[in-house]
Amino acid sequence: MSRANFRAIFIACAACYWPVTVSAQSEVIFRPADTSSPRSTLKEFIDASNKIYQHINDRKYVDRKSDVLRPVALRLLDCLDQSDLPAFASEHRAAEVAICLKEILDRVELPPFAEIPDAEEVAATAEQEALSSWRIPGTRITIARIEEGPQKHEYLFSKGTVDRAVRYYQDMKGYPYRTSGPKISRGFYRWYFSSPGNPAMAAVIEKLPDGLRDQVFGLAAWKWPALILAIGASISLMIVIYRVHFKLTNRWKNESIPRYCLTIIFPISAVLTPFLVSYVVEHQLTVRGTPLYLVDFTSLLVSLLALIFVVFAISNRVAETIIASPKINPQGLNAQLIRIVSKLASMVISVGVFLGGGQYLGIHLTTLLASAGIGGLAVALSAQDTLKTLFGTIMLMADKPFRVGERILFNNYDGHVEDIGLRSTRIRLLTGHLVTIPNDELARSDIENISRRPYIRRSTNIKIPLDTPRTKLEKCVELIRTALIDHEGMPEDKPPRVYFDEFNSDSFNIKIIYWYSPPDMWESLAFSQKVNFDICRAFEDQGIQFSLPFRIAPTDVESREKPIQVKLTHE
Repeated sequence: MSRANFRAIFIACAACYWPVTVSAQSEVIFRPADTSSPRSTLKEFIDASNKIYQHINDRKYVDRKSDVLRPVALRLLDCLDQSDLPAFASEHRAAEVAICLKEILDRVELPPFAEIPDAEEVAATAEQEALSSWRIPGTRITIARIEEGPQKHEYLFSKGTVDRAVRYYQDMKGYPYRTSGPKISRGFYRWYFSSPGNPAMAAVIEKLPDGLRDQVFGLAAWKWPALILAIGASISLMIVIYRVHFKLTNRWKNESIPRYCLTIIFPISAVLTPFLVSYVVEHQLTVRGTPLYLVDFTSLLVSLLALIFVVFAISNRVAETIIASPKINPQGLNAQLIRIVSKLASMVISVGVFLGGGQYLGIHLTTLLASAGIGGLAVALSAQDTLKTLFGTIMLMADKPFRVGERILFNNYDGHVEDIGLRSTRIRLLTGHLVTIPNDELARSDIENISRRPYIRRSTNIKIPLDTPRTKLEKCVELIRTALIDHEGMPEDKPPRVYFDEFNSDSFNIKIIYWYSPPDMWESLAFSQKVNFDICRAFEDQGIQFSLPFRIAPTDVESREKPIQVKLTHE
């Protein structure tokens, strides 16, 4: 992270942790820390620490509104190599490291500053071999030369020192403070971990027994109940937010698109809730150390997941707003395609949010990509059927073989499409039954869309007895053609067809074919009924009979009836 980013963080850090009053105008000037040599870095660090301590020594709480020590805090933390600290915890961790290092330096005998390499000595060795590091005698604290990054060739407390400073302090906190050398900051660490965040709370804490102000598992004892209460309240608040959100979205999604869009306020509030908890924990309770890192990490992780939920919620609302247009059928394939595209876009954005948030939490990009790859493979293996169905849905969206409300014939199912979902399609059969068919089956099968036929075709046979004279048989064909000539619903390019086409074993067969448009089944049936009555009347007037069923000789136990010879088919 660049020095500019560090400075931005340290400004907030100083406002939260080190409330002071500076009378000297020079302290307000943002002078950078002198880190040109081990001597200047150590002196800068000790002077800045003592300057902060002398202003907070008489204070009983953390005044987060105070910002007069920002320049001092910046110079103090500029002495640390923070390149390995995770972004989400850098400001807290750097402050804790600085205080721990100061507590250690207050307990060890420091060499005279004249014996520590200064800028002149560093410049003198630069022509030969640059001084790479310098360790404080009798300690494991190292000041090292930075070889890359924005602070290149500066001398800072090394990465290893920053990483292990808290542990070093825990090993030395039982040692007494030194009695000579630079000024010490007695009780700096205890103040940092136990001070409350406002005067009213400070007054209450001062009346508590000393045992409640001692550290328990890295935190002042009195802060644990308050921390648990804050976390419990935040969890309860998020549960309430999501319950109200789901209740209102289910009610308004189909009633009012503007109201449905306004419900996005609730998931956004859920994203902000963990930040509110972090604010209370950090600035009011002034929780420090590992408990604060855990709270911040968990809060950011929860906010990250809530933000992903917001991404999906926004995409859903955008999709439903587009589908609400009068030009789009909300149950049609176009509407489903819009929903699928919005979900795919949400997934892409969510992956970006996940990777960016993971890096901010200190997880390396390679680890995130590997986790995403393994997770994606596991999901693909465990959800093969789901993915297959999804691709089937996409194929249906592209081909559009049917729409909601249309009548289709699929395998042995004949009915009207009621809904086209992401996984399956529901068909209401003509019998009244509801059938749910996976979209991948529909995508790879033959589908007959009856609703899209331009007309209804009727093909039927009329059988005439074999003893009918030829002249009457010719009259039959003429009468039927007369009944159908220029008939109702006849397409211009589909005139009726009437032919004497077969000699059956027991009758003459007259084939009738005609078409009816528009393809309304009930209107077509009514017209067919009218044609049938017209043919019956015409045959009666001419004394023509139909070939009727006849009986065969009965057996000893039963008699059988030959089937009716008039066969009607309606397509």
